[in-house]
Amino acid sequence: MLRDRYRPIVQTAWEGEPCDALIALHARRSAESIARFHAAARGRRMAVVLTGTDLYKDLPESREAAASLDVADRIVVLQDDALRLLGAKWRRKAEVIFQSAPILARRAKPRGRLDCVVVGHLREEKDPRTLFDAVRRLPPGLPIRIRHIGAPLDPALGDLARGLARDDPRYRYSGALAHGLTRAAIQSAHVLVHPSVVEGGANVVVEAITAGTPVIASRISGNVGMLGRDYPGYFAPRDAAGLAKLLVGALEDPRELSCLRSACDERKRLFRPQAEAAAIRRLAASLLARR
Repeated sequence: MLRDRYRPIVQTAWEGEPCDALIALHARRSAESIARFHAAARGRRMAVVLTGTDLYKDLPESREAAASLDVADRIVVLQDDALRLLGAKWRRKAEVIFQSAPILARRAKPRGRLDCVVVGHLREEKDPRTLFDAVRRLPPGLPIRIRHIGAPLDPALGDLARGLARDDPRYRYSGALAHGLTRAAIQSAHVLVHPSVVEGGANVVVEAITAGTPVIASRISGNVGMLGRDYPGYFAPRDAAGLAKLLVGALEDPRELSCLRSACDERKRLFRPQAEAAAIRRLAASLLARR
């Protein structure tokens, strides 16, 4: 998105190489590079992008993360509820840049059943345990199928996923898939289920909305900032019964699924690649303005 007018250099740490501005991802993990750049700045400016765990886990107690935001000229968050969580001195120099995905044509979905997809590597932050419990709570015989895509980063959660797939034919664990296959699976599903307990602004939610697939998600800040406060498809974090109830409702009442689809369509304009590119270019231009 910057390549047409700048020469971006992507690396895991800044070691003093010549550059005109710095965009650092993650306040704590990039803290050393941020401090080093600030010490050698000589009028150069930088932005810090809060990507998720730094916002929801690190900032309350990490001095490094807080110091990164103190010296940043601009702060970027990935969804609009995140601004509420920043202190006033940081909020004054913060902005929201939504991630984007190419908009796909809405695919016709089979009637008489509910095909769900869950996309996220198996780790505690994504809370697959709530998903597993919700599957077990679904009334037997209902035509609800769930496909789960993601690498078993936590081996114990991978074992649970494979065990559930053996015991319940409604649940299918696919492991990690290539991005194109994953996007196609999202496009084909009736709903994307997103049960995370910690989320900075999941790109998979963007990929679902821009593919015409509505979302059922946990009511956490990262999801609320993507879907809106009044979105009708929330369940409480770790509430397996609430998730199961929403899935049954989406199957049995076409109006509920239509309501979710309409609410997602209203947010689609936020996630256009052109909008993200324009925002990132404005960010870069603001960092270079004094140069």
